[in-house]
Amino acid sequence: MTGREVADKLVEFCRSGETDKGLATLYAEDAVSVEAVQGPGAERRETKGRDAIKGKHDWWYSAMEEHDSTVDGPYMHGDDRFAVIFEMDVTDRASGERTQMKEVGVYTVVDGKIVREEFFYTM
Repeated sequence: MTGREVADKLVEFCRSGETDKGLATLYAEDAVSVEAVQGPGAERRETKGRDAIKGKHDWWYSAMEEHDSTVDGPYMHGDDRFAVIFEMDVTDRASGERTQMKEVGVYTVVDGKIVREEFFYTM
């Protein structure tokens, strides 16, 4: 797949709530995910490997109740990088605190697979 095809497919999976399917089919086995800050319970900002990234997804789904979300993009940067803007309305299951979040994900594609994702958001 081209970078544009990967980008379009990832956005399609995110919009339809099939992020795990996107992870399984679009990410390289050794992909890297980098958060803007070290999250609660995380040992570091960087997560390496598709299985470890799936663990991040599993944590998110168990920790957060999603009320609404939008996915805007993809915004291409050549054929090997793209950005997606995510907006979410979520409640932290542990605290009950409801929050509106907005973040930008920047993705790098090599040989038709996502090899790196980086997230940017306000603190």
